[in-house]
Amino acid sequence: MKNLSLIINAILAIAVVVLFVLVLGNKSNTATKQLVIGKDTVTTGKLPIAYVNIDSLLLHYQFAKEANESLIKKQEDSRLTINTKARQLQTEMAEFQHKLENNAFLSRERAEQEQSRLQKKQQDLQALDGDLSKQLVQVQQKMSEQLRDTINAFMKQYNKNHKYQMIISNTASDNILYAEKEYDITAEVTKLLNDRYAAKK
Repeated sequence: MKNLSLIINAILAIAVVVLFVLVLGNKSNTATKQLVIGKDTVTTGKLPIAYVNIDSLLLHYQFAKEANESLIKKQEDSRLTINTKARQLQTEMAEFQHKLENNAFLSRERAEQEQSRLQKKQQDLQALDGDLSKQLVQVQQKMSEQLRDTINAFMKQYNKNHKYQMIISNTASDNILYAEKEYDITAEVTKLLNDRYAAKK
């Protein structure tokens, strides 16, 4: 009785696999695979799925490269602004300390005024650093959204002709452990995106 149950379960499992392959098979595609089940061989079409390696796409997509370079430039400009103001403040504080040690201030009130001015300048510099950091985060988010929107809009257009049921994004082989090379459409998508971007410039 146990053996009969195992045999029935095995037959049902094989039937489910065959149905799955037949349902997902793309008959319009000429690339074929052969599935061997026991003595029978079932020919199926290429599965209607594909994947794009996002790391490679971002590395070679001109819009992504230019967005990244623009962001790096903004980061460098912010850092330069903060460093320049910080050096100026440091010089003023050193001068204040030198004057204080040599009793160069005419009155105690004048020394306290200068100290207050320097403390305010330090607070303003910290606030500016925070503001610039927030602005950079906002710019980065906006660029990421633009990039994502550009790719998503393109993929919808691209798939009108290719008729995939699913296009997966893969980052550093995180999502796909193994896939046949024919399912990788990264190079084609990157080229078409670059062509479209160049045409818009």
